[in-house]
Amino acid sequence: MTDDPQAHLRRALLQQMRDWQSAGVEIAPPGRILEVPEELLLAPAPAVEPKASLPQPAAPIAAPTATPVVHQPDPPPVANASPGGRQQQLDVLAAEVAQCVLCEELACTRTQTVFGVGNANARICFFGEAPGADEDKQGEPFVGRAGKLLTQIIEACTFQREDVYILNTLKCRPPGNRNPTPEENANCMPYFEQQLAIIQPDYIVCLGKFAAQNLLKTETAIGKLRGKFHDYGGAKVIATYHPAYLLRNPSAKREVWEDMKMMLRDMGVQLPPVK
Repeated sequence: MTDDPQAHLRRALLQQMRDWQSAGVEIAPPGRILEVPEELLLAPAPAVEPKASLPQPAAPIAAPTATPVVHQPDPPPVANASPGGRQQQLDVLAAEVAQCVLCEELACTRTQTVFGVGNANARICFFGEAPGADEDKQGEPFVGRAGKLLTQIIEACTFQREDVYILNTLKCRPPGNRNPTPEENANCMPYFEQQLAIIQPDYIVCLGKFAAQNLLKTETAIGKLRGKFHDYGGAKVIATYHPAYLLRNPSAKREVWEDMKMMLRDMGVQLPPVK
């Protein structure tokens, strides 16, 4: 079946329009297309000059490779402090402790913080629990009745208070001398850890269960911790009873003295003969 001449003409016209559009020739409105003479419709399309090739975009610049960040572990607070600089570092830490308000109740009820006293280069640290009323008033650990007994123990070991370093687990007095809470112990732990890191003692005498359990991170009773050395960062730890306990239980002084003699033997300290 032959095509309708008009249909053939329309197809030719549409093809012609496509060719002209490609060549950039303006096209008449659709309503006037059929008025174009047939001989023009059938004329070959004007030659189309090839379009100039567009410049190719430059290859994308690769983003610089990021240098991987190596996260170094946090260094010890102030480990390996030189003997000459230890007191200065303790002074800086003491000023920081004086501004601490981590324990809201203690910060609101304290008279002042009780940081620590003694020889910054001491071989022995006596490590207690928390300040009492006298300590809160004077800002120095172990100055009440229990403190006087501790002084006697230190002197019996052939030392003076100025030869050793004395500190507590807590730097603020708990109201009514109550036991420290776990949160309070946790808040103060970084402070006493930094103190010990600065001083680098050879021996740490833990006075009472709170001091021993916080330092050694154990729940073992003080009675079971006694009579042997424990390790804390290379220091030898002795756990013994708190002087305040001895004031209530004088018979326990014998056990404390045995603990001190164990330490002195290990230090090579010769006790004077008993008169």
